[in-house]
Amino acid sequence: MLLAVNVSAANNTYQIEKIKQFYGERAGKRAIAWRKLIQTSQHLTERQKLSIVNDFFNQFVFISDQKLWGKDDYWATPYEFVGIGAGDCEDFSIAKYQALLELGIDDNKLRLVYVKALELNQFHMVVTYYPTPSAVPLILDNLKGDILSASQRNDLLPIYSFNGSKLWLMKQKGLGKIAGNASRLSLWNDLRNRSQNIKLNHPRNIF
Repeated sequence: MLLAVNVSAANNTYQIEKIKQFYGERAGKRAIAWRKLIQTSQHLTERQKLSIVNDFFNQFVFISDQKLWGKDDYWATPYEFVGIGAGDCEDFSIAKYQALLELGIDDNKLRLVYVKALELNQFHMVVTYYPTPSAVPLILDNLKGDILSASQRNDLLPIYSFNGSKLWLMKQKGLGKIAGNASRLSLWNDLRNRSQNIKLNHPRNIF
């Protein structure tokens, strides 16, 4: 099961209003911009879709889960991320991944990838896009705004990746061995369940 991506006009309005009521007026404006981006970008090429989605979400603020939610690790739904306007690397990546699915990019071309950010010496998450199954993927990252190929990101050491159905252990940049189902990731399952119900949570501290 993927994140819910089939959103009707009525659902769009409902989602925007729910975010506005829960998080406030500014959040409502972010939600409108988010849904407008999805509605008006369907005609773009896949490469253009990558750029517009990456640029949109990279405007948001990075805040750690501990500061925002009072937890070591919490994967926010795109609704929560847009509502708050802030989150950590998983939240940036999940929101980008869902937006690209909504824009019609095949899930087989996308992966969420856990990496070690070598310059920061910490774990990190990015989105990768494979134009073809054997291609070196492009990386969408909140640390660096430019979309670069994996071969250009020597600062990232891939560990594992997943999408809506599969989990891979990474052997080298852009390649990996299928290791099982993404359902092994409990945080991913929890996220998808909350996304189905559009359940919103208040953060512990906003800024």
